[in-house]
Amino acid sequence: MNAALKRIEETREALIDALAERDWEAIGKLDQACRACMDDVINEKSMDENELRSNLEELLGVYRQLIDSAVGERQAIVDEMSQIQRAKSAAKVYHLFG
Repeated sequence: MNAALKRIEETREALIDALAERDWEAIGKLDQACRACMDDVINEKSMDENELRSNLEELLGVYRQLIDSAVGERQAIVDEMSQIQRAKSAAKVYHLFG
């Protein structure tokens, strides 16, 4: 296996692990590493196209999971902030009439 493809595979596996742990800092670092891998792949001249396609499709699947998870996390934060705002408003009303 080509070194660049091996790095993509290792990075993909690390992304899966970081996603399972919801380690967003590690995911950010791994995303940067993945971008560097892509640069290496682009500059590589001799590479098995089928193996490259397979690796990139698997990586794309991981990024889809990351996006879904990030959207879910963001929505959970929005919901929590809304509850905090409602609680603050209720506390103000309570203090006005209490």
